[in-house]
Amino acid sequence: MDFSFSSEQTLLQDSVERFIQNDYGFDQRQKLTATELGFSREHWAHFAELGWLGLPFAEEDGGFGGTAIDTMILMEAFGKGLVVEPYVSTVLMAGSALARAGTSAQKETHLAAIIAGECLASLAYIEPQSRFNLSHVVTKAEPAGDGWIINGFKGVVQGAPSADLLIVSARTSGDEQSDGGLTMFLVPSDAEGVARRNYPTIDGFRASEVTLKDVRVGADAVLGDVDGGLSVLQYAIDQGTLGVGSEAVGAMEVLYKDTVEYCKTREQFGQPIGKFQVLQHRMVDMFIEHEQTKSLAYMAAMRLADDYDTAARKALSALKVQVGKGGTFVGQNAVQLHGGMGMTNELNIGHYFKRLTAIETLFGNTDFHLKQYAALS
Repeated sequence: MDFSFSSEQTLLQDSVERFIQNDYGFDQRQKLTATELGFSREHWAHFAELGWLGLPFAEEDGGFGGTAIDTMILMEAFGKGLVVEPYVSTVLMAGSALARAGTSAQKETHLAAIIAGECLASLAYIEPQSRFNLSHVVTKAEPAGDGWIINGFKGVVQGAPSADLLIVSARTSGDEQSDGGLTMFLVPSDAEGVARRNYPTIDGFRASEVTLKDVRVGADAVLGDVDGGLSVLQYAIDQGTLGVGSEAVGAMEVLYKDTVEYCKTREQFGQPIGKFQVLQHRMVDMFIEHEQTKSLAYMAAMRLADDYDTAARKALSALKVQVGKGGTFVGQNAVQLHGGMGMTNELNIGHYFKRLTAIETLFGNTDFHLKQYAALS
């Protein structure tokens, strides 16, 4: 099996890492998270200019025909820089749903705007009772004339505070846990009846609680087939899972490398603490967890690049389990080996750990994906 990158992928990796090194220092990132928006519109426009926003989409949709491997490369570098721009929510989740199920008109209107950096979008699918069950939906959409009326509530909608477009899952038939009867709707974020309560998340991103009260949309707002939205939603979630899993690989690399460097200079009992054998073993374990996670990210990306099937979804669950276990181990030990400094807001270590902690719960936690891996076997 060939794990080497093509020349184009190597150029992509170099360009993203150069951006992170030159334009995305930790201090600058902290200033961005303190703003009301929470990220940089200038950076987002730069992403569009470089083609990163169109990377995963087919050329016929206006994209650059990238594969899951290209997404992995980009997101791993984003993880190293703790990038807070809403790439996962807008491009990998909402954009993937549009690319997979959108009509030509919907793609021309919304997907083209996402690729150009002119539209931010968010996938609104989480409900308080659903946990990680995508089909457990009580938000309802009922026919009204030539359109629909939507009523319901969505929680932890990533990127929603700045989103221009919401992609909402709603029940159009069946009971609240039926796999069938789920439909995806395109809802402008400023539509009458849409209310957002915005807040920062623990990892420096932004999210919203979204309430939909008698929100009217036209028939052209349906994304995909009526009652057939679950497969579209699952596909979008799986693209997001690859994204945050790859991001975790980059964050884990920074944590273990920074910890090794710190242990070379921090002295105790007259010598660097990195000379203590027990701490050396701990750092080797951190390195091993990172390498195992990276290997599974490669496997999941290659499976997805080949085909979106059961084997690909199984590989994604394996990656998510390892991210949960390995990310927690690396993050906890990085904080511990940095001592009191690891707990401070001024040092980057704690912020990487917070992001890894958030990633563990996104799109299904470790226990959920362990069960899903067994179910897909």
